Amino acid sequence: MLLILAGAYWLRRRPWPGRILIGTGAALIYALSMPLVANALMGTVEPAPLADAALADSDAIVCLGGGKRFGAYDEPGGEAINNATLVRLRYCARLARKSGLPVLVSGGAPLGGVAEARLMAASLHDDFGVTARWVEAASDDTRDNATLSARILLPRHRRITLVSQAWHLPRATQAYRDAGFTVHPAGTDYANREPFSLLSLLPRSSALHASSVALREITGQVWYNIRRS
Repeated sequence: MLLILAGAYWLRRRPWPGRILIGTGAALIYALSMPLVANALMGTVEPAPLADAALADSDAIVCLGGGKRFGAYDEPGGEAINNATLVRLRYCARLARKSGLPVLVSGGAPLGGVAEARLMAASLHDDFGVTARWVEAASDDTRDNATLSARILLPRHRRITLVSQAWHLPRATQAYRDAGFTVHPAGTDYANREPFSLLSLLPRSSALHASSVALREITGQVWYNIRRS
């Protein structure tokens, strides 16, 4: 969009550069809206699925919060975990039942209200029959998740299975490794790998959103590496 706006600004002064900018911006929007491109971008940030051996090598499971809803009028207090967090909890509960490992849920309240981790612990218990041993409810972002989880778990529980959306895990994994953990990424909610067809070349709003998520995570990884250097 910025390229298109810049091209529109230059169109009267310098027609050809203006047209090139507008055409480039429109082409990029179209490309990023194609499922074929979105899936390829997602594939660059999503790790391989968790192996049984990795789960067996862990001392604990850490489930990261993915946000909450303030307008949950069907819930007491009007707040509830959002769909992204619910997907993570579902996978976390399955891994906990399978392995018997203790669970830490992590997520604060950067926008106010009830901390995500407290809502997560309640859902994990009430909806999935799993009790979280630790509740980390003060973090504001992924790096905070890692730092505050380390204060709770280290040094006894150093090897962890880390649960989040697959696209979020490369950045989250790096943050937890920097905090002193040995991390086994446990991704869920992988991007839809539909087979190639002419429909995969047509623009979709969902594909544009997936491209946006992938580019944000790639940018986040670059920023993490810059801060670490």
